[in-house]
Amino acid sequence: MAKSDKKPAAKAPAKTPAKTAVKAVASIDIGISGPDRAAIAKGLNGLLADTFTLYLTTHNFHWNVTGPMFNTLHVMFMDQYTELWNAVDPIAERIRALGVCASGSFGDFRKLSTLPDAPSEPPKAKEMIRTLVAGHEAVARTARSLFPLVDKASDEPTADLLTQRLDVHEKAAWMLRSLLEE
Repeated sequence: MAKSDKKPAAKAPAKTPAKTAVKAVASIDIGISGPDRAAIAKGLNGLLADTFTLYLTTHNFHWNVTGPMFNTLHVMFMDQYTELWNAVDPIAERIRALGVCASGSFGDFRKLSTLPDAPSEPPKAKEMIRTLVAGHEAVARTARSLFPLVDKASDEPTADLLTQRLDVHEKAAWMLRSLLEE
């Protein structure tokens, strides 16, 4: 048979729509009920969104700060955005340890965050400071709001994470507020 005389390949049988795939996942038995894990993870996803939003705002201000306090604020904002960047991974990993997917899109963060987006037009330096004070205070409130559920579930690793985040945000807000005093 010449090459041109080959029979066409038989068509593969039409596939029927797949049934919803159910993956066999090992059950999670860490001493926290499924509903409690889901509720804690939901709260942590909000904390993740707040932290990322504040990171982005702080980095924006680092790039765009001007005026007589430029050097002080440029360095301070870099320290703060670096700390915030390093915070998102432990928060996301705790969510995963609880058996839930961590949010990771701008769309999700926009819906979950209690903070407003960074302003399109960079404000003056003192307004940047006020914005970041409000942001750190808001993230502290988000973290603090999770304690009743975390305590009820005896979720010590999350409580430890929240305590660390509260310390960082309360100190950052205090240091920023001190720059506004005359």
